[in-house]
Amino acid sequence: MQSFDVVIVGAGAAGRMCAVQAGRRGRSVLIIDHAKAPGEKIRISGGGRCNFTNIHAGPQAFLSQNPRFCISALRRYTAKDFIAAVDARGIAWHEKTLGQLFCDASAMQIVTLLTDQMAQAGVELRLGTAVERVDRGGEGFALTLSTGSRVSCASLVVASGGKSIPKMGATGWGYDLARQFGLRVTETRPALVPLTFEIGLLEKWQPLSGVAVDAVVACGKTTFAEAMLFTHRGLSGPAILQISSYWREGQEITVSMAPGQDVFATLKAAKASNPRQAVHTALGGLLPARLAQKLADDAGARGNLADTPDAVLRALDTAVNGWRVKPVGSEGYRTAEVTLGGVDTRDLNSTTMAANDVPGLYFIGECVDVTGWLGGYNFQWAWSSGWAAGQVV
Repeated sequence: MQSFDVVIVGAGAAGRMCAVQAGRRGRSVLIIDHAKAPGEKIRISGGGRCNFTNIHAGPQAFLSQNPRFCISALRRYTAKDFIAAVDARGIAWHEKTLGQLFCDASAMQIVTLLTDQMAQAGVELRLGTAVERVDRGGEGFALTLSTGSRVSCASLVVASGGKSIPKMGATGWGYDLARQFGLRVTETRPALVPLTFEIGLLEKWQPLSGVAVDAVVACGKTTFAEAMLFTHRGLSGPAILQISSYWREGQEITVSMAPGQDVFATLKAAKASNPRQAVHTALGGLLPARLAQKLADDAGARGNLADTPDAVLRALDTAVNGWRVKPVGSEGYRTAEVTLGGVDTRDLNSTTMAANDVPGLYFIGECVDVTGWLGGYNFQWAWSSGWAAGQVV
C-alpha cells in the first residue's frame, strides 16, 4: 500500500489550491479525481473565461447556517492574494461588472496555472480514479481506489464539490463520507439556478422567451439588481440566479423591470404630449418592445394614450415595477452553478477546515455549507478554504 502524508479527493479549484499549499510545505500529496480532466468547472466557468474571483468577496456575500464560519479563511487568503498569483503568471484579466474578474483569454490559463504549481510542489495527480471505500486506519486513513490499488494517508481532504451539474460527474459523495464519520450535513438544494413556472403561467410568459431586462428582483428582504431573462421554462439571468439561493417553493418573488422609473408619470406625461401615441409604444421607451406590447395587451391598453384611463396606466406601473410572481420550482442540479448547504460548519474548525471530532479529516470548497453569490465568490471560497487547509494538513 502506497502511503502519503495527504490525500485530496477532488481536483477542482479547492482541491488543487490545497494540494499546492501542502506540497510547498514539503508534504507528500496525492490528489485524485474520477474525472478524465482536472478543473472542468474552472474550464467552463465565465463562458470559458473563468470568473476567478470577486474583489468584493467578504462574508456578506455567502450563505451558511453559520454566516461567520467563512470569515477566517476569507481574511487570511483574499481576492488580492489570488490576483497576485494570476499577475505573477502573466495572465491578463479584466473587471466586468460588480467586482467580477475574468481572464482576458481562456479559463484554461487558470487550470494550467494550478497544474503547473502542483507539479512544482511535487504533487501527484491521478485522474479517472474514484474512491470506492475509506477506512480509518490507525491514526490515518486507508482508501480503496477504483483502479484496484489502495493508498494510506495521515490527512484526508475532501474537495469533491456538490451535486451541481451531474453531467460533469458531480455527486453527493462528500456528503456521504461526512455522514460515515459522524459529521452532520445540512439540507442541500440547487443554487444559482433558473426558476421555472407552472404550465398556466408558462403559457402566458413563454412567448417572451429570449427577452432580457435590467431588473431588481426581491424575495423577502433580499434584493439583487442585475439582468433578468425570460426563458422557455420561466426566468433566468443573473438577478434570478442570485435570488434562487434565497427563494423556497411556495414563495413569491417581486420584480421591478424598470427600476428607478416612475412608469405612471412617464405614461401620463406622454399622454399629455402625444395623446395619439399607442400605449405599447410609449411603454417601449422603458422596456423591450415585445415586453411592452405584452404588458399593454394584458392591461387591456390596446388603443392610444388619449383613450386609456389613468387607472389602466397605474395598473401598468404595477405590472412593470411591482410584478409579483410565484415560480413552481427550479431547473435543478442539471443547470445549477453550485449546491446550497453541505457539511455542517458546526462540525468543522473555521481556521483549519478540519473535522472537530475526526483527527486528520478535512472538508473544503463547495461540499461545505458555505455558498457564495454569483460572480466569482464561490471560486474565492474554494481558493480561501483550500489555502486554509493546505497550511495544516
